[in-house]
Amino acid sequence: MIEEGLFEKSAHKEYALEYKKWHDRKGDYEDYIMAIIRAFEKNVKGVSHKDFDKCAKIVIEKYKNRIYRFTRDLIKDLKKKGYFLLAISQSPKNIIDVFCETLGFDKVYGRIYETDSSGRLTGKTVDEELISNKANMVNRAIKNQNITLNESIGVGDTEGDISFLEMVEKPICFNPNDKLYQHACRKGWRVVVERKNVIYELNC
Repeated sequence: MIEEGLFEKSAHKEYALEYKKWHDRKGDYEDYIMAIIRAFEKNVKGVSHKDFDKCAKIVIEKYKNRIYRFTRDLIKDLKKKGYFLLAISQSPKNIIDVFCETLGFDKVYGRIYETDSSGRLTGKTVDEELISNKANMVNRAIKNQNITLNESIGVGDTEGDISFLEMVEKPICFNPNDKLYQHACRKGWRVVVERKNVIYELNC
């Protein structure tokens, strides 16, 4: 959004400190992500949805192939076995809709940003209390898609995923942050890490 001139360049300063702390291994990844979200929601007010979609397409084209092998292969395997594939993300839905469609997901939940009567974003999220809790979204999918959690598998990477990982039969913590890793160790959940070209599992 900054590169396209839709945000002021100064918007970068609103998350730069958390970004540096995370990259210097002195800060928390979740703090960095939340700083990004706050900066986005503050600066997106007044941006047309048309321009927002344009930026989404740029992001998709640039990053569509940057997928971890473990999750990519897991998706393919579950698809072959007839699993219903559900994606729940805090990212904008217009981005993950296209991204997840190419991977074969059946249903996608993401942040939908409110627009005013002129088609410009207000900075608010539609039904934020619902999308913020992923367990709520799983329950919604169960109700609306006529599916069950029998033999279900869930994959998450931060503590924000704990609520729905508690629900599935086989939770997988993939490249977890520290808070999710510690929770996984207490629960005895599977922990998988992919680093460079190596995939391995951790024993707590």
